Amino acid sequence: MINLGTKIKSLRKEKNISQEVLANHLGLTAQAVSKWEQGVTLPDVELIPAIASYFGVSTDELFDFNLQEVNKQVIAICDEAYKFRFSDTPRSRQILRDGLKRFPGNEIILNNLLYTLEFCEEEQRKEFVEVGKNLIETSKDDATRFDALRMLASCYSYMGNDELVKETLDKLPEIYFTKLELQACMLKGYDRYRAASIQKNLSAESLVSMLICLYRHYRDNNEPEKAKVQLNIALKIIDAFKDDFCDRNFFKCTLYEGLQDAVKRVEERVDKLNTTTG
Repeated sequence: MINLGTKIKSLRKEKNISQEVLANHLGLTAQAVSKWEQGVTLPDVELIPAIASYFGVSTDELFDFNLQEVNKQVIAICDEAYKFRFSDTPRSRQILRDGLKRFPGNEIILNNLLYTLEFCEEEQRKEFVEVGKNLIETSKDDATRFDALRMLASCYSYMGNDELVKETLDKLPEIYFTKLELQACMLKGYDRYRAASIQKNLSAESLVSMLICLYRHYRDNNEPEKAKVQLNIALKIIDAFKDDFCDRNFFKCTLYEGLQDAVKRVEERVDKLNTTTG
């Protein structure tokens, strides 16, 4: 708002009108307009839409607010923080916190910050929950809001608060298709290839994850044979991707390579079940 008077003066000069003409239009004195342009006072908030409308600009333009430039700076901050998200998480977190000092409440930075906060660490859990709730309540972007809901539910699950987990997940819509699936089926050329490549891996990872969830269900209900079937199917699915290749534009490694740690854990569970039922 410091530059508001200068902006009004610039627009007035462009329109080639006097301070008195503008003042008369707004029902004020020329002296009031003069004080704005000198930076002595600022227009009342109620006058902002009328001033913007008179000059044919948006209120953002009136305040010299360049949203595109702000977004560019925000993305640069998040990209810099991402470089250290896994190798030096505290540094990544600090970059984002510094970014919030420049752009308070920016949801893009807040969303990135959420990924650097460890809810398993008690001192960070409170901030994690606060940031998550903030995004859920204020973000107008569905993807950001849904991501925050997912992560907040994970936090509540870690805390063992099943009631809050259910309450949080109930806020998510039930969707039986993804944007990527539709793009793969309806688009052509590179757009189809990109969508299908990414969705293929996501679907496979999701299927393996669901099989492990079923394994836990059967294990907890004392049905070891059924539990073993789920794990063996998961191993077969992962093994089916052994000869697949990786497009480095989308992934750092193949699905098969990325799930090798999961394979070890699944095999250990199978061995344990064999010992139990043997």
